Amino acid sequence: MKKLRSTERQRPNLFATLTALAVIGSCGATTAWAQNYPVTPQQRATAQQTAQAGVPLSELSPRAPDEYTVKPGDTLWAISRLYLLRPWRWPELWGMNINEIANPHRIYPGQVLYLDKSGGRARLTTRRGGVSGDGGTIKLSPRTRFDSLAGMALPTLNPSLIEPFLSEPIVVDANTLDSAPRIVAGNDSRVLLSRGDRAYARGNPETPLVEVPGPVQHYRIFRNATPLKDPGTGEILGYEAQYLGKAQLQRGESTTIETVDDKDIITVVPASIDIVASREEMRAGDRLLPEPPRQLLSYAPRAPSTQVDGRIISVYGNAVQFAAQNQVVAINKGTRDGIDSGHVLAILKNGETILDRTGARKETIKLPNERIGLLMVFRTFEKVSYALVLEINDTPKAGDFLVNP
Repeated sequence: MKKLRSTERQRPNLFATLTALAVIGSCGATTAWAQNYPVTPQQRATAQQTAQAGVPLSELSPRAPDEYTVKPGDTLWAISRLYLLRPWRWPELWGMNINEIANPHRIYPGQVLYLDKSGGRARLTTRRGGVSGDGGTIKLSPRTRFDSLAGMALPTLNPSLIEPFLSEPIVVDANTLDSAPRIVAGNDSRVLLSRGDRAYARGNPETPLVEVPGPVQHYRIFRNATPLKDPGTGEILGYEAQYLGKAQLQRGESTTIETVDDKDIITVVPASIDIVASREEMRAGDRLLPEPPRQLLSYAPRAPSTQVDGRIISVYGNAVQFAAQNQVVAINKGTRDGIDSGHVLAILKNGETILDRTGARKETIKLPNERIGLLMVFRTFEKVSYALVLEINDTPKAGDFLVNP
């Protein structure tokens, strides 16, 4: 809790705030209020270019309000969608505020947004009527209040929708799991393991599972590396490992030496681990990968700067064929293709190939690809990325096409 006492407070920079504050930590918490994330050069350039022009009124959503107060639970995407037909163009709408505030990394519920539609162009400002006034200072009566800063930052998306994917390294190469430490047994001859159970694990002879100086070591547990195949080329882009849970190393591997008939017999003692989280039950043979360091990822919804011609590989989940809104899909584009977190792509339904029986003779034809929704990339690997389906008017599935929005 932080105690605030003030007689004046600067208005947040709307453009840069809604850009850089859309930060979600690997633990799923919105922690941007404590960070100093810069606006990217591309976003700043776009904002500066449109600082005076705004966007055409034709780009506004029919339901765009003249005045809107930011509420707890709002997201950058939801506000963008409220104002714009093409919400990834938000820097152009909010660009005029880029030079008003020195620190663009904070926005709070209660911020009032005003829509200025003068001169046939739309601009979003933090001042009624777009008047510059006194430089953005609000006079407040002296008061003392207690409030928590945690959770006040405005995220791009609802964190609960994607938080499991922010820190789970779920795409690996062909040999990663094969060479990883493995569970060999459970305590008290347990076959299936879950949270709270003790288990035993071993590494390879060359890389045993041992303790190292420093904090307690944590691992994630995986099974069944399923190949992710490009729907167009057939290339294996990576292997999606089934995430099962987390473990904590309590004691590393060791050996004991026992003398029998004047011979020294060396016996391996496996490492001891405790299961501290479980999504599914674990068993002998499941693999351990070190928990990756915490990361803070900044999302700014935007169209890719280069042409994208991609496909949906799969819908995340066991035996799931079709994707719903707010569901995660794997796509066949990654960092090697210039894909980055925040890129918005349009989903095109792959038109069916049918037999036309209506003419003088039967003929095979392919129905056109129809646009059915949007998705946003939030987790990238070299050849594969994960994206959240933002909105749909039909049901996306594996094989559907992805293009610039």
